[in-house]
Amino acid sequence: MPQPKLYVFDAYGTLFDVHAAAAAQKDAIGPAFETLSQTWRTKHLEYSWIHALTGRDASFWTLTQRSLDFAIASIGGVPAGVRAKLLAAYRQMDAYPEVFQVMKSLKAGGAQLAILSNGDPDMLTDAVTSAGLAGLFDAVLSVRDAGIFKPDMAVYRLVLDRFGGTANDVSFQSSNRWDIAGAEVFGFRTVWVNRRDAPDEYPDMAADHIVRDLNALIETT
Repeated sequence: MPQPKLYVFDAYGTLFDVHAAAAAQKDAIGPAFETLSQTWRTKHLEYSWIHALTGRDASFWTLTQRSLDFAIASIGGVPAGVRAKLLAAYRQMDAYPEVFQVMKSLKAGGAQLAILSNGDPDMLTDAVTSAGLAGLFDAVLSVRDAGIFKPDMAVYRLVLDRFGGTANDVSFQSSNRWDIAGAEVFGFRTVWVNRRDAPDEYPDMAADHIVRDLNALIETT
């Protein structure tokens, strides 16, 4: 099969390290910082699914705050000022170490690049800019344009609405296995970026490829 000319990336956890915020505050939070971070992430996704399934609109930023508040309560609280620092860090995330060079290499090879994320447009602008990735993407697509969160099929359709072509023209990369399942059902060529060596799930919606990080995209082109 020929190499795809359009690579679409999930943002949080795929390009940007969602656990860096809590790690930066680990001294203030204490030994439970990893538990807080994992709970924050899990609840953030859970809240997005619940709102999608119940048809109740909420911005991703609102759910970011609500899920953090739950995570903080679940570990018994954090010192004053830490919540604000965690939220600020969530909007100014670092990219994973390989991301910049991989994006540049794919662009140099003639590929188009896009982000497709649950994030609000302003959140994504902040993240892309703070990570030094501005100008590398041909489109940064937010679920706000579909009116529903992933993994609803309307979200993945945003890519074809923007770029045309067929689903099989698209290589979709995500660190979230459930996101890969949704993209697989839609018909994208899927690459699960399994950064944490997690066990596989959803055998009837299998990823086309499983990689440890995004370097695999340029190692095979």
